[in-house]
Amino acid sequence: MKTIYLVVVSMLLLTACDNDLDQFPPNIANSDSLTDFDGVLNAAYFYQLGTVTPMAVMGEFRADNAFMFEPPYTEFDEYDNGLTAMEDQFFGPFYSALYKSILSANSVIENSTNATEVGEAKFLRALSYFKLVQVFGDVTVNLEASPSLTDTSILVRQPVADVYNDVIIPDLQDAIAALDNSEILRGRASKLAAQALLGKAYASRGDYSSAQPYLAAVVNGAATAGVELKENFDEVFGAANEIENSEIIFSTQISSSIVDEYSPATDFWNWFVGDDPKSDFPVDPDLVAAFDASEANGGGTDLRRAVTLTDEGTTAIKFPKEGGLGAEHDWIEMRLADIILLYAETLNENGAPASTVLPLLNPIRTRAGLNSLTGTISTQAEVRQAILDERRLELAFEGHRWFDLIRTGTVDAEMGETVNSNYYVFPIPISEILATDGVITQNPGY
Repeated sequence: MKTIYLVVVSMLLLTACDNDLDQFPPNIANSDSLTDFDGVLNAAYFYQLGTVTPMAVMGEFRADNAFMFEPPYTEFDEYDNGLTAMEDQFFGPFYSALYKSILSANSVIENSTNATEVGEAKFLRALSYFKLVQVFGDVTVNLEASPSLTDTSILVRQPVADVYNDVIIPDLQDAIAALDNSEILRGRASKLAAQALLGKAYASRGDYSSAQPYLAAVVNGAATAGVELKENFDEVFGAANEIENSEIIFSTQISSSIVDEYSPATDFWNWFVGDDPKSDFPVDPDLVAAFDASEANGGGTDLRRAVTLTDEGTTAIKFPKEGGLGAEHDWIEMRLADIILLYAETLNENGAPASTVLPLLNPIRTRAGLNSLTGTISTQAEVRQAILDERRLELAFEGHRWFDLIRTGTVDAEMGETVNSNYYVFPIPISEILATDGVITQNPGY
């Protein structure tokens, strides 16, 4: 799919607009004159690039996997209003990129007569809004390709529950109905990806009963779709392993030759390997201790440690910096191990016994060189903690940790302090508030 970016990149010269909801990609002709929406759909994929570095930083540095050294970046570890200083580098580009993706998706949904294109666009719109509510909570909702901003009431932020009920869930249900899995290993949206994301969406709301059938469909249907756990953990990562990787359900594909919000190219891995002086040694010692505990309790060396961290345990190498500044790695949005662990979490929260839940973890632990947990823990609380611990080590530096803590209600316990729930979400870009004369409001506490 990276080749499609080469097609659209020359068309992505964006004009200045009052705010990001008013961004109509100028590479797109007036929708009335279009009959082929491939380029519009490719733009919707492309704009996801601008979310990668912010998600990587928010998911890891806000949590207990990584930390910053240099002020004001240290605000990621301080739960107060200081993060507003990070708008230009993180929250602004993130917000802007997602609404551009949404507008492109809206154009396809409104105008294309190709059911598969519309299904992909609905998946991408749902993915965009899912990221937005995870990061900001209540957000503005726009479902039109050419919204009129004469009535500024459409900019008012909508409650998270409404965004799920009115956009994310129905879009993913439509995507499931419209898509198959023929392109799943080529970086395109698929039925399996839509099922996985819908399961994630329900779980993020705490609606585990609704999440269970969709996650079960992914776990049970993965093999038929050509998706399976890689034999070795290190085969999941690195640019050389990205072509039709059987474990990856959906990724945002990155090319160093494509300019996006993080010019000259998205380079999320630089934050992890310590190449940015804002955090030369970013790995939190707490994560190292978690690997130590895993090995002590798991009966061997956790093979994921050497893939994830340097020997010193100070920098993260899961996405190795190969080829100098030209390095590139796709951002893994969802992979099978993630969904297996989330399915196990869902079963546990729905009251399944440990004897049913824990065997799901065995293939992941076996690949990591660890013993089975079956028989060693039994209560729902113990199983819940075991799954959270497994997710931390399996998915470290894939942008999940902070959002896992929020979903599972374990922020205070895992961070070792009482965190005001205002700071579970991040600040709305001040530029958006000013551009709309305060119609778009700031999150409490910021």
